[in-house]
Amino acid sequence: MGYLFDPVTLHEISKKGVGLPFEGMVSVVSDELSRAYPGHIETTPNWIFSLAGGATGIMTILHASLSEYVIIFGTPVGTEGFSGRYHIDIYDYVMAGEMRTYTEQDVGEAKVSGPGEWQILNRGQVKGFKLPEAVWLLEYGRGPIFTALPMALGDAVFSGMDATTIVRTLWNYGKLATRELFRGKI
Repeated sequence: MGYLFDPVTLHEISKKGVGLPFEGMVSVVSDELSRAYPGHIETTPNWIFSLAGGATGIMTILHASLSEYVIIFGTPVGTEGFSGRYHIDIYDYVMAGEMRTYTEQDVGEAKVSGPGEWQILNRGQVKGFKLPEAVWLLEYGRGPIFTALPMALGDAVFSGMDATTIVRTLWNYGKLATRELFRGKI
């Protein structure tokens, strides 16, 4: 399966948002992504709550296809939770704040990533994570994205019972993924 997005390019673009106020960060990163990947980036933010793995954040979907997604995700107030175990790789590029994680392999040690740094959650791995106040990430997933939807929507379905979040997430993902299919991208 060929991928459109390059993790190193995404890292470089995410660093252009570091140190900017929130609105400027979102605008600069969206615009830079649109220049690097013309026709594949949604540049108008459409913020949707994300309830997954016990964590609550907010996201805007910049790209969605059957094989990749790119979002800006974060929280102004902080959250923590469980990453989930996926059949996809997930790259998190920290643009503001810090992301703290731990794994089953490094139980007694937290990995802390600050602005300009990144972490990868490889398929099959899990992490506990904490995002203190004002953490914003550029997140990139690659692989069979549909396999991540049960985890991505699980808390909204079973604990939050928030039909609006479920519908808005599926609508935005579906709209962008369909647009990519019409362009020949899986």
